[in-house]
Amino acid sequence: MKIAGIIGGIGPESTLEYYRLLVSTYRERKPDGSYPPLIINSIDMQRMRSLVEANQLAGLTEYLLEEIRRLAGAGADFGALSANTPHLVFDGLRRRSPVPLISIVEVTCEAAKRLGLNRLGLLGTRMTMQGRFYPEVFTPAGMALVVPDSAEQDYVHDKYMNELVNGIVRAETRQGMLAIVERLKRQERIEGLILGGTELPLLLGDVKDPGLVFLDTTRLHVEQIVARMLG
Repeated sequence: MKIAGIIGGIGPESTLEYYRLLVSTYRERKPDGSYPPLIINSIDMQRMRSLVEANQLAGLTEYLLEEIRRLAGAGADFGALSANTPHLVFDGLRRRSPVPLISIVEVTCEAAKRLGLNRLGLLGTRMTMQGRFYPEVFTPAGMALVVPDSAEQDYVHDKYMNELVNGIVRAETRQGMLAIVERLKRQERIEGLILGGTELPLLLGDVKDPGLVFLDTTRLHVEQIVARMLG
């Protein structure tokens, strides 16, 4: 049995969801009454956010690498970052990490390929929607990514950082997000939507019949983490 190491706290609400899903998914796959062996290192989201917003990617890499080393020192056999945004520096982390890391982006890409999707919308923080780390994985796989327009990105980022990260889930925000999704579906012809922020499923995870495939990056990541534990 492999011990999973999770970099959490980025943000706390989605870390709670990771833990809940890790336990339930593990117990579904191993129905012998046992629980998953895992270590969570809950780090300072504000420190990470400040480094990202200042575009101090070298500093972000060093900070996350230090925290991954803590996980390894505590006995983790492999690691995962419980957020999309810090995957800005995933490649650099992977090269220097003392333990293997599971990429949320690569896991999501594999899921999209299995579903035969070719054109997907992407929601997340501004850094995720504007970053290259999703296209760098999806484009070579033959899939096109579409992001909201500038004003829509401002709306998504604001609601994400000022509501969802703080555990605030509002019906009017759900409707605002779904209006953006509907426009992407109608005008950009997207076939699926990547919930590229691990708090987004807290807002959109229970939407009934959205009319296209929603890729829940949190759940997909958890499924791969559990598979690695058991494999």
